[in-house]
Amino acid sequence: CIRDRYPDRPMAIYPIRVFPDPVLRAGTSPVTDFGSELRRLADDMLETMYAAPGVGLAAPQIGISKQIFVADIGDGPFAMVNPEIVETSGKWKFEEGCLSVPGYWWEFSRPAFARARGLDLDGEPVEYAGDELMGRLLQHETDHLIGTLLLERLPRRLRKDALRDLRNGVPSSGNE
Repeated sequence: CIRDRYPDRPMAIYPIRVFPDPVLRAGTSPVTDFGSELRRLADDMLETMYAAPGVGLAAPQIGISKQIFVADIGDGPFAMVNPEIVETSGKWKFEEGCLSVPGYWWEFSRPAFARARGLDLDGEPVEYAGDELMGRLLQHETDHLIGTLLLERLPRRLRKDALRDLRNGVPSSGNE
């Protein structure tokens, strides 16, 4: 548990930036310093993600333009720095949401499998791969780091309806 590592230090829970905040569409810078500040950022991001609650959180979602995301799909938390999707395959239609577009979910297809390479919090090479939820998470969080929102991955008609609903404050209708 994150709190077990720092029992006397209060964890920061960052406010999550929401659409249409421009930071969500801005590019990010590669992480070059792998010191204690990066580890603290990752811990604070995990705390923020769990509080939301969510399964992944990228730095731009808390207003930080760095290439790092954290995640936990139930197998334990991990962080990925300067990630890159290096392989995808298959197709999986699933309902997907985003902490930066709260209260909205849409069913659409993405590749079923994804493999990402990057660095861990110590700057060592790391690779994560998986299908279904893990594959989708790797794609979704990596998208945030290149300024791509979930909305941009929706099929054209669904995206048009979603943007209209967001503009008008209409609750999520998903694929209905």
